[in-house]
Amino acid sequence: MKVFKYFLIALLVIALDQTSKLLVHKYMYLHEEVNVIGEWFKLHYLLNPGMAFGIKWDNEFGKLALTVFRIIAMFGISYYLIQMTLKKSHSGFLVCLALILGGAIGNVIDSAFYGVLLDNAPLESPTKWFHGQVIDMLFFPIADFMWPEWVPVLGGEYFLFFSPVFNIADSSIFIGVVSILIFQKKFFKEKEAHQSESDAPITDTLEASSLPTTDLPSTTTNL
Repeated sequence: MKVFKYFLIALLVIALDQTSKLLVHKYMYLHEEVNVIGEWFKLHYLLNPGMAFGIKWDNEFGKLALTVFRIIAMFGISYYLIQMTLKKSHSGFLVCLALILGGAIGNVIDSAFYGVLLDNAPLESPTKWFHGQVIDMLFFPIADFMWPEWVPVLGGEYFLFFSPVFNIADSSIFIGVVSILIFQKKFFKEKEAHQSESDAPITDTLEASSLPTTDLPSTTTNL
């Protein structure tokens, strides 16, 4: 079935994501930072108990709810990918769905199992299952500076662009979502064209019915 090639893309994302996380866990200590390309691309080992790009959910049951949501989303995206493949949607759209699916599963693995397998659940967690922390490592501190003192509110403050630390799963989800937004007209063009064709007969019928009628010549004769 054609859908399998898209699941293979998702599987590749999962493999790259999990390999990178396990290598960082094995060969780096927490908060260690290694320059990869100059000062603007580094590996920085962080544990993220919350969502993508370091966003946290400060609630006693927030982590469990987030993990459950990720699992539901994983199955939902899988089902949607199958349905869209059967409907012969644009291949680019299906690739984007596969990237999103692979990223979602990559972070689900961390949340569901890393608390037990890597013993990285927060100390206050009621259980290590479904409370694992996601491993982040990609850091792009592209530019940093101090705001001038005359700038309102921010004057004298330190600014870093780009500050979030993330992972391959986060990147895959981001690329998939942004690509759908950018190329949505191309991805859904065939659907719009099909809809226009299906509406054409109705339009033609309405136009035909609105045409003025002319009197037909009489065929009767006087007796």
